[in-house]
Amino acid sequence: MTIETVEYPRTPLAERKAGRKNWERTGWMFMRVSGMLLVVLVLVHLYSNLVAGDGVHQIGYEFVVANKFSVPFWLIWDALLLILALIHGTNGMRTIVNDYVYKPGPRKALTITLWTACAIEIILGLIVLIVFAVEPCIHSASGIAICQ
Repeated sequence: MTIETVEYPRTPLAERKAGRKNWERTGWMFMRVSGMLLVVLVLVHLYSNLVAGDGVHQIGYEFVVANKFSVPFWLIWDALLLILALIHGTNGMRTIVNDYVYKPGPRKALTITLWTACAIEIILGLIVLIVFAVEPCIHSASGIAICQ
């Protein structure tokens, strides 16, 4: 029984197996680029929500639905923040699994579970963003409606 190893991200091109893409290098580069983008996305998100305007006192259903999600720029901004953060975190967890799980079977099962959970969370998060952008009025079972 042989132990399958994960390819080192900085393996020189001459040493790599012919025709194989180095996914570890791709993941390594993605973490650097997405990390820089996430810093900008998060700082602007925090500034626009907590500092600009009335600060933290303005945060509420009306602020999010009427002010933020009525502008497509902020809807795309929040969707990009959601997607990048989840993929960045999942890729980090995948790296931890690769570092500490030595057997290929459990490693593959955990990796598939991580990416499946990531995809489900992205889909659910985008559904919430789209629903609030399209239908900002919530109707409760008691007949009370919260609208913009």
